[in-house]
Amino acid sequence: MKENEQASLSIKKIALITIMLIFMLGIGVRATTTNINTVKIILSDDYQIEVITTKTVVSEILEENHIIVLPTENVFPALDAEITNGNSTITITSSEDPAQLVTVADQSENINIEQILSNYSPIVEKQITKSEIIQYEVLDEDGNVIDLDNTTKNYKTKKSGKVGRKQAVYKIKYQNDVEIERIIISENIIQEPVNEIVVETTEVSSRSSESYRTGNMSVQNATSLAKLVEGIEPQVKTLNSSAYTASTCGKDPSSPGYGITASGAKASAWYTVAAGPSYPIGTIVYIPYFADKPNGGWFVVQDRGGAIKDNKLDVYMDTFNECQIFGRRNLECYIYVK
Repeated sequence: MKENEQASLSIKKIALITIMLIFMLGIGVRATTTNINTVKIILSDDYQIEVITTKTVVSEILEENHIIVLPTENVFPALDAEITNGNSTITITSSEDPAQLVTVADQSENINIEQILSNYSPIVEKQITKSEIIQYEVLDEDGNVIDLDNTTKNYKTKKSGKVGRKQAVYKIKYQNDVEIERIIISENIIQEPVNEIVVETTEVSSRSSESYRTGNMSVQNATSLAKLVEGIEPQVKTLNSSAYTASTCGKDPSSPGYGITASGAKASAWYTVAAGPSYPIGTIVYIPYFADKPNGGWFVVQDRGGAIKDNKLDVYMDTFNECQIFGRRNLECYIYVK
């Protein structure tokens, strides 16, 4: 009886040892088929941790370690990238820290450092208050708006118009010293505009015989400028061009100098440009980009500006909205210096 119990006990021991060997062998097989990586994670505050993981996708590794990427942070490699033996570091940087971005960019052959610095340059936000004019409308006696520039009828003024004034508060964002966003916060009407009243007449309106109408240059005057530079070899340059209007010059509309250029003449849309000191006042400039405008693309240098250097040009326009739409762009310019 004792011999049978001993034999049964021996069989159980052998069975238990066999099961343990099979279990350990299974663990060994799984360990050899699953890659276990040591990954370094550098957080945006420069804190570093090393983790051991079987995950290979960046987002899965971060999630496994309960690391959340904020909207203002960037991850290198990208969240959907896979970690390899040759690249076992995950770096999280603040989008407002270009120094960190350069360090990370140095580790990647596919990242353009200048492009990163340009895209992630700090954004400066300013709040400014500007005094601006409010243009009046031209109406007939029945209250209908009249576009004097696009009518074949003749009108004479019955009641003169007067521009209004307002004080506007803007929140402006700059990146690389270039305005990238402008949001109006508030407007305070200081003086309402007075609309001009006109009546139709069979007489030729003195308005239509003027060379300028609300500052716009006629085709006749554009032709005259072209004739003035006949035979003169122009300097052909590409100038970084922006636009400005009277309300952006920092002068109050009630000031005697409001809308007056450095030449002493009143600024005129499709006529006046501000240029650097190398181009004397009176220099004629032809810009093909504006060939389809009322001036045919011909301008006169009448103004200066503190930020206007010889590689820049500022085109005068009637309204701030037109200036915003134009923005900033590089334009081919034919400069006729006498």
